[in-house]
Parts: sequence; structure tokens; C-alpha cells
Amino acid sequence: MINDSMALCRSRGGRHSVATLAVVASLCTAFCAVANPAEDAQTGRQIFQTKCAACHTVGGGDLIGPDLKGVTAQRPREWLERWIAAPDEMLAKGDPLATALLHRFRDVPMPNLHLSAGEVTAVLDFLANGATGAPALAPGVPAVAAGNPEIGKDLFIGTARFRNGGPPCMACHSAAGIGALGGGQLGPDLTTVVQRFGGAAALGVFVGSSPTPTMNAIWQRTPLTAGERADVVAFLAQASVSQRPMQAIWQLAGLSVLGLAVLLAIAGLTWRRRLRDGVRRPMIAGRRSTGG
Repeated sequence: MINDSMALCRSRGGRHSVATLAVVASLCTAFCAVANPAEDAQTGRQIFQTKCAACHTVGGGDLIGPDLKGVTAQRPREWLERWIAAPDEMLAKGDPLATALLHRFRDVPMPNLHLSAGEVTAVLDFLANGATGAPALAPGVPAVAAGNPEIGKDLFIGTARFRNGGPPCMACHSAAGIGALGGGQLGPDLTTVVQRFGGAAALGVFVGSSPTPTMNAIWQRTPLTAGERADVVAFLAQASVSQRPMQAIWQLAGLSVLGLAVLLAIAGLTWRRRLRDGVRRPMIAGRRSTGG
């Protein structure tokens, strides 16, 4: 076919030969791309294992997010491309299907992983083709084992250090059971995170994979060990079934009252001086000068 096209180019002159060869080259490139779906599926599999497997399986049942077996046959390709590329934007626009999925899976939003268009295509090719024959593709991180909640608490608040040097969880998060003042406010409160994520196993996979951009930036170079992950999840599981103790609530109330008293005292001293120096003395001096 290529030889015939080149002969045709020669017969019509050099002016058309460049354009014709360009068309032939484009056809060959497209043919080669279609002829290598296995390579695209393998790339998609790798992306899935590192980016998606913290929340999804293929044939292994629902996790934090839905089981994705057969999803390319259930949803339009164009919708899946937009959803994988920018789930936060679709939720913000009120897409009905995206909103329904959010409510179905305990209102845990799918994070924007900032995948490129090529990565999105590779993942969808994997789900459409490469996942065939993998009825229970397990997540990339093993399920969390039983941990020690006391050790997990020490790791959470920073009393004990993570082996690889990561910061304590309390730097960004708060949870029941860590004291009256709580923890950081940069991340969400994790008191009920085990319930919201559908159990300790699902949360353990999520923590181990660090799929969100913020978590990945912090933990990519300082990952938790399997034991540390189990201990932290055990602590959070314990916190999720308990309430903040009344003692902690009274401590917070006492601190609030003490702070208010200090502020009132400072305000009283400040205004007292202003009344004496700025109002009373000028009034007395004015009366004296007029002989009143």
C-alpha cells in the first residue's frame, strides 16, 4: 500500500508528493497506535495501581469508591473522561450522576488527581480491555492488619515518631481522644473517618496509598510502615466510636471563660485610663479655668 502511494506521488509531481506522504505517515501512525492496545492497557494498569487502587477495585467489590468492573460499558466514555480528569469540577457544577455517586459513598468526594488526558485514556483503556480476566484486582496496598490504638495515638499526636520521619498527624488533623485543645485545622477532623470511609480496612488502604495530592506531597518520601498504618487506623477506629469526654468539654469551657476574663480586664484598664486622662482631666481643667 505504501509503495503504491509513493508511485502515485511520483506520477503527479513533486508538488503533491509531500502532502501525500504526510497523509500516508499519519495513517501509518494511527494504525500503529491502534495496533498496540496492550501497551496502553499496561500503562493504564500501572496508573490504576498507583493512583486509583486506594479507593477502587476491579471485580473485588466496593471500597471507598465503587467497584469499577464493567464501568466502561455502564457509563458513556465522554462522561468518564470528564469525571476522572476533574471530579471536583463536576461536583461543583452539580452533575446529577456525580452527585448521586457522592451521596451513595458516604459523601466522600473523589479527589482530583490531576491526571493528564493521556493518563485518563490509558486508565479507561485498561478498564475496558486490560482488566479483562482480572475478576478481583486487589488494591495496590495490602489490607490493614490489627493495630495497637495506644501506639497509634502516640504516633498521631507526635509523642512517638514515625520511622521514616513523617510529621505527626496532629499537625494537620484533629480527632477525639487527643486532648481538650485538639489538633491542627489544615485537614478535616478524623473522629468519624473510619465510618465515613466504610471501615478500617478501606481507611488503611487509603492511608497507605496517600492518593490525594496533599497527602502524596507529604508522605511520598516518608511513607508509613505497615505496622504504623495499622496502629494509626486502630486509634482512629477507637476514636470513631467514642465521644469527646465531658472533662475535655469543661476544660475548653474553662479556658474560654478565662480568656474572656483576661480580655475584659485588659479592656477595663485601657478604658479606665482613657476616661481618666482623656475625659475627666480636661473637664476639671476647663471648670477651673472658668472659675466654675
